[in-house]
Amino acid sequence: MELLTSAQMRAIETAAIEAGEVTGLELMERAGRGVVEAVFEEWPELAAGTYRAVVLCGPGNNGGDGFVIARVLEGRGWTVELFHWGDPERLPVDAARMRELWGGESREMGAAAVSACERPALIVDAVFGTGLTRPLPEPVAEALDVKRADGWKGRGRVKRVAVDCPSGLNLDDGMISLACDAEIPQHLISADLTVTFHAPKLGHFLGLGPTLCGRVEVVDIGLKDRGRGMIGLPPDRERVRLVARPDGPAARVWPLSLMGRKRGGAHKYDHGSVAVFAGGVGRGGAARLAARAALRVGAGLVTVVAPKAALIENAARLDAVMLRGLGDVAGFDEVVDPRVSGFVIGPGLGVGTRAREIVAAACAREDDWRRTVVVLDADALTSFEEDPASLFALLHERCILTPHEGEFRRLFPDLTDGSKVDRARSAAARAGCVVLLKGSDTIIASPSGGASVHSADYERSAPWLATAGAGDVLAGLIAGLAASPVSADLHQMAEAAAWLHVECAREFGPGLIAEDLPEMLPRVLARLEAGDGAQ
Repeated sequence: MELLTSAQMRAIETAAIEAGEVTGLELMERAGRGVVEAVFEEWPELAAGTYRAVVLCGPGNNGGDGFVIARVLEGRGWTVELFHWGDPERLPVDAARMRELWGGESREMGAAAVSACERPALIVDAVFGTGLTRPLPEPVAEALDVKRADGWKGRGRVKRVAVDCPSGLNLDDGMISLACDAEIPQHLISADLTVTFHAPKLGHFLGLGPTLCGRVEVVDIGLKDRGRGMIGLPPDRERVRLVARPDGPAARVWPLSLMGRKRGGAHKYDHGSVAVFAGGVGRGGAARLAARAALRVGAGLVTVVAPKAALIENAARLDAVMLRGLGDVAGFDEVVDPRVSGFVIGPGLGVGTRAREIVAAACAREDDWRRTVVVLDADALTSFEEDPASLFALLHERCILTPHEGEFRRLFPDLTDGSKVDRARSAAARAGCVVLLKGSDTIIASPSGGASVHSADYERSAPWLATAGAGDVLAGLIAGLAASPVSADLHQMAEAAAWLHVECAREFGPGLIAEDLPEMLPRVLARLEAGDGAQ
């Protein structure tokens, strides 16, 4: 599923209009009617009777959608009170025409006027949609907060639907612009349902978007050209894909045969060999988590490489995972099997010279036909915070960096502008390899500019992943998938690993700890094998 920026959405609409496929008025009419249909589908009880609605319209085309919504609701017998922000004489042409067709009273928006209304069943937020990058005007913010007004006390919640997005949300980065001295609590602009058009936008899945949007419904407004796909799509390097369930659009790009499956007659090395580097005495847990995840997801053989002093404690905790001792890093090639096709470096390793030396040795490893996959996480990244350029000089196209936001800032302190997608893309271009920037809105970016968003929000919410060691498991999943000799696209393997990571958390549910994640893989993989898809 494509995620669009505000500019890309405008370009698609413009291309369709200029090609004579549709008019602006037709798009606005379809959008407004689509919102009403989505409201009735979300709350069937509202479709069964006539109620009261407060519709808040803005100064642009989002406000035009609001006029359509008001007209459609009134046509169904609803009582509609409409408030407008801005000069009605300066409305865009299409929005002005929809205001004429509405024909009802339009009052100036303000908190006092809105809260003086009789308690409605529904509030429609059609004030600001795509493209807003400035702080909300204070009167708008106050009017949007009327659901707290004393005059609206009563049984049940006043339902709120947002057109495109809750007003104030930047749909390019998922953030809210605030005046330097302002603090706008999130609930002031939150919605129960957000209805957007044609395709979801980046801001629905980044930053505060999932917190503020409630549930997101995408309405088709006729911008599909059935012969050629979407009209006006951006070039591949500018596209952002939403990572989806494997029996959906992603099925054509994920080699699901790699996920835990073994083909008849194959040797364990035919499924990849992964080496995970552990820290010193008392610090091996993170490496063991990564190792078990790599083995569970399909690697044929996994080895924990630990300092010799830590061999006994690791041996007490490992059975199917192999164990080797590494003293001086100069002995790397003698200790690490030349058939290893994937490395995990960083979880619990420790920060310092030894970590940097291991990274250098692993990045230099090359077999007869391609470079070995190197997954760098945690301490392996922090060890280069004083000189990130020395890390980038070691990396190659089969490396992947998996930082959280703190580790990202240490390696890329100057990449602070733009959306999370923009920052990850810039980082991947600088590092020359895939970057997976972790979070509930995980971004996977390639040096070529390709980017994906994996969202652990909405119906895929997995708050239990906020637990120590979960990131170590993810590193192991990536390596276990990517180390297979038939695995070529590291970006896709990172997508698959992120999806499986969340799916395992959802399979277990509340009470999850990191050790539980690999043990959920057999259930998730069995569902995929049976074609039952995701939860």
